[in-house]
Amino acid sequence: MEHTETYPLTLSCLQADYANKSTLRQLLELYKYDFTAYDPEDVNESGLYEYRDLDSYWNVPGHYPFLLRADGKLAGFALIRRFEADSGSGHEMVEFFVLKKYRGYGLGRAAAQRLFAAFPGAWKLSVMENNAPALAFWQRAIFSCPAASDHIERREEDWEGPVLQFEVCKSDAPPNK
Repeated sequence: MEHTETYPLTLSCLQADYANKSTLRQLLELYKYDFTAYDPEDVNESGLYEYRDLDSYWNVPGHYPFLLRADGKLAGFALIRRFEADSGSGHEMVEFFVLKKYRGYGLGRAAAQRLFAAFPGAWKLSVMENNAPALAFWQRAIFSCPAASDHIERREEDWEGPVLQFEVCKSDAPPNK
């Protein structure tokens, strides 16, 4: 479903506090369900996909959970973490999800670009090999981001799919403006 008009809603990207953990966990279940088109993971005996590393977003420094809202209503989430590598450090978009209702209007791209700007410097994100829609989304979001430059696509030994890397210049705008 591709829409050409701009979605007439106010977007906010707010860092989730611990009180939002159950909300984020539920959104992760929806995300993992949507993702079964690309990853054949099964639900457990309780009917849940689960997300094992969720606690780290409140317990490990350099991990940042965000809730995305459209006119104050939940519209998705983003999980970002800091990475350290031989070539330097930066931030990684680990998970990103926009509810189907809000897709195709530029809301996800706008949210991604706000979050990029909130963490200037090196960025990377990994896309599963067979997830062509995600790769197309991220390429559009990165290439249309005014603060992003030095885009490269590469491969990593421990990942099956493209890894997108880019730099984001410093901006004075917080993620919610």
